[in-house]
Amino acid sequence: MSDKPLKLLLYPLLLGLVLGLGFFVGVGLSTRGADAAPHDSLPTASADSQVVAEPDVADEGSASSTPDTAPAAVSPAIAAEEVVQPAANQLTSQPLDPTLSTRTDLRAEELETIQMFQRLSASVVFVTSIAQRRDFFTMRVGEYEAGSGSGFVWDTNGHIVTNYHVVAGANAGIKVTMADQSVLDAEIVGTAPEKDLAVLRVSYNAPQLSPLPLGRSDDLLVGQSVLAIGNPFGLDQTLTTGIISALGRTIPSADNDSEADIHDVIQTDAAINPGNSGGPLLDSSGRLIGVNTAIASPSGAYAGVGFAIPADTVSWVVPDLIQYGRVQRPGLGFTPWGITANRQLNFAGVMVQSVDPDGPAAQADLRPTYRNERGRIVFGDIVTAIDGQRITTPGDLLLILEEHAIGETVVVTYVRDRRSFDTRIRLVAQ
Repeated sequence: MSDKPLKLLLYPLLLGLVLGLGFFVGVGLSTRGADAAPHDSLPTASADSQVVAEPDVADEGSASSTPDTAPAAVSPAIAAEEVVQPAANQLTSQPLDPTLSTRTDLRAEELETIQMFQRLSASVVFVTSIAQRRDFFTMRVGEYEAGSGSGFVWDTNGHIVTNYHVVAGANAGIKVTMADQSVLDAEIVGTAPEKDLAVLRVSYNAPQLSPLPLGRSDDLLVGQSVLAIGNPFGLDQTLTTGIISALGRTIPSADNDSEADIHDVIQTDAAINPGNSGGPLLDSSGRLIGVNTAIASPSGAYAGVGFAIPADTVSWVVPDLIQYGRVQRPGLGFTPWGITANRQLNFAGVMVQSVDPDGPAAQADLRPTYRNERGRIVFGDIVTAIDGQRITTPGDLLLILEEHAIGETVVVTYVRDRRSFDTRIRLVAQ
């Protein structure tokens, strides 16, 4: 018999033997791995999970003395959800953290800052402007977030102060998120674009509204400590601290029609970012000294320089917005053209658009813009100065009139047909 048939029989036998040994070895290894798994993994009830779930035990002493009735172990995720349940109706008098009295590792300045934030943060809200637009392809009208920022409680009547530019694009409503996370519909009570301020009103339980104490801004000093509370990038209840880095700054307002400037603005190095707009700037005593409104940054984010509308401006603008819906300032009795007319016609001053027939401008014979019998536009008089103070834009006129009181008489210089005239006008509320 030759060796070739013998080899043909041995090869399958060897192959079967090898496969059989591999099968039994694999079964043995898997069995050993299953036996070792409970020892290599963490136990179901770890020490950390027991500590997190500990506040759910009603009586710590009884739980330790009766181990047979101890509660079952709770996973860390479930226990954390049970502990971090937000308390309802904690808007105004948020209780101070009781552990502060036992913290000996904190300096006195830190404790004061912590206590101030816990005491005043309930007065700061998150403002969201809602707008509508029509889809180009489907022609369906949808809502979107037109802007967001911060605000703060002004009084117990539900008035909320914020920036005008935060709510300027809202044509479908405004939502205000209170400190207790309740979301309320708000209505616009009044706006002052030239001061970048607006007042909203929400319907809320009066005892739960805690107005911020109003301070002054005429006695501020560079180097004074300040705190800012707001919602930068939508992150609610954020505190930043810093100092007053400069005073008397001038920034443009949100009034695109007049290009008015806001004067005596506070400059601070407290971190202010998009979303902080409309939030309060507080002094070290927790008093409102400004409303955060703008930053100076080439990138659009915090770069070390922020600006706040001074409290002295806020203190007289907000009451007017609540009572009249706009700022009551002395006026000349005419409606001016906006800054666009200055640019298109290339002139300096304020052109008269229309005149109140019963107002002082009409009595002084100021001429409005009109069409003559041929249909051609005849431009109105151009006011160039008040009491010798030069006026180049409609914003200048607003600022100069703020320096006077209703009932005062001023000398108005105007130009008509390239000739200059002076007239005396008694200021009226406008």
